[in-house]
Amino acid sequence: MNKTKRKIFETAMKLFAEKGYEATSVEEITATVGVAKGTLYYHFSSKEEIYNFLIEEGMKLLHNSIEIKTENLTDPIAKLKAVITIQLKVIMKYDEFITILLSQIWGTEPRHQHFRKYIYEYIDVIEKIIDEGIEKGVLRDCDSHLMASSVFGAICSAKIYKLEKEQDMDIALVVNSILEYMIKGMHK
Repeated sequence: MNKTKRKIFETAMKLFAEKGYEATSVEEITATVGVAKGTLYYHFSSKEEIYNFLIEEGMKLLHNSIEIKTENLTDPIAKLKAVITIQLKVIMKYDEFITILLSQIWGTEPRHQHFRKYIYEYIDVIEKIIDEGIEKGVLRDCDSHLMASSVFGAICSAKIYKLEKEQDMDIALVVNSILEYMIKGMHK
């Protein structure tokens, strides 16, 4: 991605996270970047295309990172730990993307539905790891789709924790806490 396209992309992501998709205009994006509308339209045909590109790139980053980190792992628990670690690192590094992810998942517009498709595909990756753990006998039998959705949600809730604490979190500590409670539960 060239420098101008990256600047448009990063600026749009920041504005979408701060103001929301609807409240962000193409004019505001171009003014913030310091380019003419024609330049924006050279790289993206519309605000919707910028948004879709942002979602696709963010989810691609998440999927690729997980694939790379888990491809040589055979232990489903180690795979779950890798998933939790990667998602937490994405939360820490790409705060605006996660803000958009959490704010856009609930709507009824076609873009929300399109976005949810990526979330569901990501949850399916987690579900396969849980199914593998059940097959290998290291996880008890459960509704693996519900548990995968719960893992995704628990990791996303770290964003709330980060907002409340207003500081970076110790990723290793959070990963181990989430994994321990997911695997062992909260019961003594």
